[in-house]
Amino acid sequence: MSPDRPGAGADEGRPDGGADERRDPGGPTVLLTEADAADLDRVEALLAANDLPTSDVRTGPGRFYLARDGDAVVGAGGVERYGSDGLLRSVVVEGSSRGDGYGTALCAALEDRARREGIETLYLLTTTAAGFFERLGYEPISREHVPASVRSTTEFADLCPSSATCMRKRVGDRATE
Repeated sequence: MSPDRPGAGADEGRPDGGADERRDPGGPTVLLTEADAADLDRVEALLAANDLPTSDVRTGPGRFYLARDGDAVVGAGGVERYGSDGLLRSVVVEGSSRGDGYGTALCAALEDRARREGIETLYLLTTTAAGFFERLGYEPISREHVPASVRSTTEFADLCPSSATCMRKRVGDRATE
């Protein structure tokens, strides 16, 4: 995913758990909805088009979400929960929508969803977007500092190369303490 404008984010989220709306000030509004069985083909196509893993989209423990701007699907991403820790995975923005704030808004909506589900810290692996995630507040860490429950996931153990940058961000209620 190519970087979006730094500092973009949103102040609105829907607490009903159905959908989350995120607005990039001066940019797009993104509605985040959980992907149902019919949506997973679209998620897999987006991931495959961007060389991201698809083998466990339907069988893994995480949930995938679609980001929409109106009727258009502009991106997708997943969250896996392991107690108070979570794995942010496979965040992707449609090629024609890159650079317009959608990635930032998508990540903010996924973080909001994770926070509401009780996740305190999100971890991720990336081979191409470390700079983007750093601008969103993620910090590089060594894999040894990742909880065993997250390290044992398919994403860490099999799908991402050992050369991928490992990152984390505190997103829970104690994130500002």
